[in-house]
Amino acid sequence: MKKVAIIGSGGSGKSTLATRLGNATGIKVFHLDRLYWKPGWVEPDKDEWNEVIKKILDEEEWIIDGNYGGTMEMRLAASDTIIFLDLPRTVCVWRVFKRLFMYRKNSRPDIAEGCDERFDLEFLMWIWNYPKHSKPKVESLLKHFEAEKAVFRLRSRKAINTFHL
Repeated sequence: MKKVAIIGSGGSGKSTLATRLGNATGIKVFHLDRLYWKPGWVEPDKDEWNEVIKKILDEEEWIIDGNYGGTMEMRLAASDTIIFLDLPRTVCVWRVFKRLFMYRKNSRPDIAEGCDERFDLEFLMWIWNYPKHSKPKVESLLKHFEAEKAVFRLRSRKAINTFHL
């Protein structure tokens, strides 16, 4: 397992798991939130973003955490291992509020400098609606890749905390 994609709802623990697995394996971790956002929460140009992803995918090994639907299929196709953090939305929302207070007026370690933690109703609604809107698309992609890749679906904090590559 040299190319690991970690996906799941916001607040599911993708970055925390990626960091833990990276420390345990020595594989370089790429936090997509850190790469995507520019200071002040400015989004990159689509072509520029695709180039960033392609450059990472060309590396010999990596752990990538994040969603970003426009490049998800590309990342899953290039991976040998997919980890889907499938936690209840109440847990994810709670974690986002916890993170909001923990990093208020600061950038998280997994986000770009100059992107201070903030309350974002649109993001919270995305998390709340993830099971209905985003999860079916993710599950369809997982079905497509499950025959050729190691796919892990972790549904609890305990499963995540005890997972290792």
